[in-house]
Amino acid sequence: MFSHVMVGSDDIAVSKKFYDALFTVIGADAQGEDDKGRLYYIKGQQMFLVTPPINGEAATGANGGTIGWALPSEDAVNQWHSVGSHAGGSAIESPPGLRTVGQRELYLAYLRDPFGNKLCGLYSPA
Repeated sequence: MFSHVMVGSDDIAVSKKFYDALFTVIGADAQGEDDKGRLYYIKGQQMFLVTPPINGEAATGANGGTIGWALPSEDAVNQWHSVGSHAGGSAIESPPGLRTVGQRELYLAYLRDPFGNKLCGLYSPA
C-alpha cells in the first residue's frame, strides 16, 4: 500500500543510534546514509527513512500521526520498547500490554523518537 515512511531529524547521529536499536528488533537492514545525509532502513519492499528537513527548518513530530510496526510476539514488542527507551526514545502512554482496539485484542507499546515522532510496536495475537 505504501512505498516508504520518512521522518525528520535535527541530528542524524542521535537518530541513527535510536533507529539502529529499534530495527535490530524489527529485523530491517540498516543501509547507512545516502548522499543527502538521510538514513534508510529496508525490510522486504518497504523503506523507512530519516532526513534533515529539506526546507532547513526544525524537524517536528506529526500531531496525531503514529508509525506502527508489526512484531512477531509480545516479547519482541517488549524488547522493541526497551531498546528504544535506552537508545534515546521516550516511553509514552501506558506500559506495553494488551489493549482492546475495536473488536481486536492487540499487544501494543508506544515511544516517541528523539525528535517527537510517535511510534508503535504492535503484536496481534489473533
